[in-house]
Amino acid sequence: MTEAKRAEPAATQARDRLIVALDVERAENARRIVDELRDLAGAFKVGLQLFTSAGPDFVRELCESGLNIFLDLKFHDIPNTVARAGVEAARLGVWMFNIHALGGNLMMRQTVYEVGNFCESNGISRPKIIAVTVLTSSSDDTLREIGIQDNAGGQVARLSALAKQSGLDGVVASPLESSGVRAECGPEFTIVTPGIRPKNASNDDQRRVMTPSGAVRSGADFLVIGRPITEAEDRRNAVDRILKEILSVANE
Repeated sequence: MTEAKRAEPAATQARDRLIVALDVERAENARRIVDELRDLAGAFKVGLQLFTSAGPDFVRELCESGLNIFLDLKFHDIPNTVARAGVEAARLGVWMFNIHALGGNLMMRQTVYEVGNFCESNGISRPKIIAVTVLTSSSDDTLREIGIQDNAGGQVARLSALAKQSGLDGVVASPLESSGVRAECGPEFTIVTPGIRPKNASNDDQRRVMTPSGAVRSGADFLVIGRPITEAEDRRNAVDRILKEILSVANE
């Protein structure tokens, strides 16, 4: 954590850690959530469902309104294709986007290089580029089904180390593996954790989950939370409870 970050009020740090997942069907649904929560969340995530429905113009709209947008499309293809997709994500103005670590070193390195060149040439800030390791909906059995004999923890550690070697800024990983990633990759490596479920919330289709406070204690920098917020009867109250839980860790 930098000195500037330490100097920030704890409440601001808690807010900045929260990424609200806009996993909804239409742009109008997303706009309502953003209008309601933009002062309480540090960023918003646009994933496959909303991107397929609303397209890049909607992402650009959100970025131009001053929001930090995490574009969660999990690019995974040949190096040239992923690198060019990364450049287009940067052109939209996103704060962060992700690619699959399973694409390998060359794919990740080329993406970092080409996105960096594009941003430098155009005088814009380079988005954070992070790697997906193992989906939080996957179990050890899921990995064995696709021919990976290692358990989820071992696979996350291996792919996180590869992402760091490839020049990426961080990874997406389950909160259950965050402490191991932090130990392996150091304090400056960004860890983004989905699979966050407040106490008494349903796990839905997530398997490797943890509470917000548990995730922060384990080393997560950013918490991605969707349905426990967006499907709550009172969204602002749901966010307020989560922020208080994050603050409770800061005050320990």
